[in-house]
Amino acid sequence: MSIIEKSIEVNVPEYKAYAQWMKFEEFPQFMEGVKEVTRLDGKRFHWKAEVAGQAKEWDTEVTEQAADHRLAWTSRGGDIKGLVVTFHPLSSARSNIMLQVEYDPQGVAEHGGEGLEVVSSRVQGDLERFKAFIEKRWRPPGRDTIFDNFPM
Repeated sequence: MSIIEKSIEVNVPEYKAYAQWMKFEEFPQFMEGVKEVTRLDGKRFHWKAEVAGQAKEWDTEVTEQAADHRLAWTSRGGDIKGLVVTFHPLSSARSNIMLQVEYDPQGVAEHGGEGLEVVSSRVQGDLERFKAFIEKRWRPPGRDTIFDNFPM
Protein backbone atom coordinates (compact mmCIF):
# COMPACT_ATOMS: atom_id res chain seq x y z
CA MET A 1 0.00 0.00 0.00
CA SER A 2 1.32 3.46 -0.93
CA ILE A 3 0.21 6.96 0.03
CA ILE A 4 0.28 9.62 -2.68
CA GLU A 5 0.20 13.21 -1.39
CA LYS A 6 -0.41 16.17 -3.69
CA SER A 7 -1.59 19.74 -3.25
CA ILE A 8 -2.56 22.70 -5.40
CA GLU A 9 -3.51 26.34 -4.88
CA VAL A 10 -6.74 27.50 -6.47
CA ASN A 11 -8.11 30.99 -7.03
CA VAL A 12 -11.37 30.33 -5.22
CA PRO A 13 -12.28 30.36 -1.52
CA GLU A 14 -12.07 27.01 0.28
CA TYR A 15 -15.87 26.79 0.68
CA LYS A 16 -16.30 27.04 -3.12
CA ALA A 17 -13.64 24.40 -3.77
CA TYR A 18 -15.19 22.11 -1.14
CA ALA A 19 -18.71 22.58 -2.55
CA GLN A 20 -17.52 21.69 -6.04
CA TRP A 21 -15.55 18.66 -4.79
CA MET A 22 -18.76 17.38 -3.14
CA LYS A 23 -20.41 17.15 -6.57
CA PHE A 24 -19.12 13.62 -7.22
CA GLU A 25 -21.31 13.22 -10.29
CA GLU A 26 -19.21 15.93 -11.99
CA PHE A 27 -15.86 14.15 -11.42
CA PRO A 28 -15.81 12.77 -15.01
CA GLN A 29 -15.40 16.38 -16.18
CA PHE A 30 -11.93 16.65 -14.62
CA MET A 31 -10.76 13.20 -13.46
CA GLU A 32 -8.90 11.22 -16.08
CA GLY A 33 -10.50 7.87 -16.86
CA VAL A 34 -13.60 8.39 -14.69
CA LYS A 35 -16.66 7.75 -16.86
CA GLU A 36 -19.50 7.96 -14.33
CA VAL A 37 -20.14 8.44 -10.61
CA THR A 38 -23.60 7.52 -9.30
CA ARG A 39 -24.89 8.42 -5.84
CA LEU A 40 -26.29 5.32 -4.14
CA ASP A 41 -27.36 7.12 -0.96
CA GLY A 42 -26.15 9.99 1.26
CA LYS A 43 -22.70 8.47 1.80
CA ARG A 44 -22.15 5.81 -0.89
CA PHE A 45 -21.23 6.16 -4.57
CA HIS A 46 -20.69 3.77 -7.46
CA TRP A 47 -17.82 4.55 -9.86
CA LYS A 48 -17.18 3.47 -13.44
CA ALA A 49 -13.81 4.18 -15.02
CA GLU A 50 -11.29 3.05 -17.56
CA VAL A 51 -7.89 2.28 -16.07
CA ALA A 52 -4.99 1.04 -18.21
CA GLY A 53 -7.47 0.26 -21.00
CA GLN A 54 -9.72 -1.83 -18.78
CA ALA A 55 -13.24 -1.04 -17.57
CA LYS A 56 -13.40 -0.96 -13.77
CA GLU A 57 -16.19 -0.43 -11.25
CA TRP A 58 -16.09 0.08 -7.49
CA ASP A 59 -17.99 1.64 -4.60
CA THR A 60 -16.88 4.35 -2.18
CA GLU A 61 -18.29 5.44 1.15
CA VAL A 62 -17.81 8.81 2.81
CA THR A 63 -16.28 8.16 6.25
CA GLU A 64 -15.60 11.71 7.41
CA GLN A 65 -16.99 15.09 6.46
CA ALA A 66 -16.28 18.52 7.96
CA ALA A 67 -18.09 21.16 5.92
CA ASP A 68 -15.77 23.38 3.86
CA HIS A 69 -12.65 21.75 5.35
CA ARG A 70 -12.29 17.96 5.06
CA LEU A 71 -13.67 14.91 3.31
CA ALA A 72 -12.55 11.28 3.56
CA TRP A 73 -13.79 8.12 1.91
CA THR A 74 -12.94 4.45 1.64
CA SER A 75 -13.23 2.34 -1.45
CA ARG A 76 -14.24 -1.25 -2.07
CA GLY A 77 -13.06 -2.97 -5.23
CA GLY A 78 -10.74 -0.33 -6.67
CA ASP A 79 -7.02 0.35 -6.57
CA ILE A 80 -7.67 3.52 -4.57
CA LYS A 81 -8.43 2.25 -1.08
CA GLY A 82 -8.97 5.60 0.58
CA LEU A 83 -8.86 9.31 -0.02
CA VAL A 84 -8.64 12.37 2.23
CA VAL A 85 -8.98 15.87 0.82
CA THR A 86 -8.61 19.02 2.90
CA PHE A 87 -9.28 22.64 2.01
CA HIS A 88 -7.22 25.46 3.55
CA PRO A 89 -7.94 29.19 3.16
CA LEU A 90 -5.03 31.32 1.93
CA SER A 91 -7.06 34.52 1.55
CA SER A 92 -10.69 35.45 0.98
CA ALA A 93 -10.38 34.36 -2.66
CA ARG A 94 -7.62 31.69 -2.63
CA SER A 95 -7.22 28.29 -1.05
CA ASN A 96 -4.97 25.27 -0.95
CA ILE A 97 -6.30 21.78 -1.60
CA MET A 98 -4.35 18.88 -0.12
CA LEU A 99 -5.06 15.37 -1.33
CA GLN A 100 -3.91 12.05 0.15
CA VAL A 101 -4.64 8.93 -1.85
CA GLU A 102 -4.15 5.42 -0.48
CA TYR A 103 -3.18 3.32 -3.49
CA ASP A 104 -2.99 -0.48 -3.63
CA PRO A 105 -2.62 -1.92 -7.16
CA GLN A 106 -4.59 -5.12 -7.64
CA GLY A 107 -3.43 -6.48 -10.97
CA VAL A 108 -0.29 -7.17 -12.98
CA ALA A 109 -1.06 -4.28 -15.35
CA GLU A 110 -1.19 -1.83 -12.47
CA HIS A 111 2.04 -3.16 -10.94
CA GLY A 112 3.97 -2.98 -14.21
CA GLY A 113 2.14 -0.72 -16.66
CA GLU A 114 0.68 1.93 -14.38
CA GLY A 115 3.15 1.96 -11.53
CA LEU A 116 3.19 4.35 -8.60
CA GLU A 117 4.83 7.19 -10.59
CA VAL A 118 2.16 7.06 -13.29
CA VAL A 119 -0.65 7.06 -10.71
CA SER A 120 1.03 9.92 -8.84
CA SER A 121 1.22 11.93 -12.10
CA ARG A 122 -2.41 11.11 -12.82
CA VAL A 123 -3.48 12.38 -9.37
CA GLN A 124 -1.53 15.62 -9.96
CA GLY A 125 -3.17 15.96 -13.38
CA ASP A 126 -6.61 15.49 -11.82
CA LEU A 127 -5.87 18.28 -9.33
CA GLU A 128 -4.69 20.59 -12.13
CA ARG A 129 -7.84 19.86 -14.16
CA PHE A 130 -9.95 20.49 -11.03
CA LYS A 131 -8.21 23.86 -10.62
CA ALA A 132 -9.00 24.85 -14.22
CA PHE A 133 -12.55 23.51 -13.86
CA ILE A 134 -13.41 25.40 -10.65
CA GLU A 135 -11.65 28.63 -11.62
CA LYS A 136 -13.56 28.73 -14.91
CA ARG A 137 -16.85 28.25 -13.04
CA TRP A 138 -16.30 30.73 -10.22
CA ARG A 139 -15.94 34.49 -10.55
CA PRO A 140 -15.30 36.79 -7.63
CA PRO A 141 -18.29 38.97 -6.67
CA GLY A 142 -18.64 42.07 -8.84
CA ARG A 143 -16.64 40.64 -11.73
CA ASP A 144 -19.53 39.71 -13.99
CA THR A 145 -20.89 43.09 -14.99
CA ILE A 146 -20.86 44.71 -18.40
CA PHE A 147 -18.31 47.21 -17.07
CA ASP A 148 -15.57 44.55 -16.74
CA ASN A 149 -14.33 45.40 -20.22
CA PHE A 150 -13.96 49.12 -19.59
CA PRO A 151 -10.93 50.70 -17.90
CA MET A 152 -11.73 52.41 -14.63
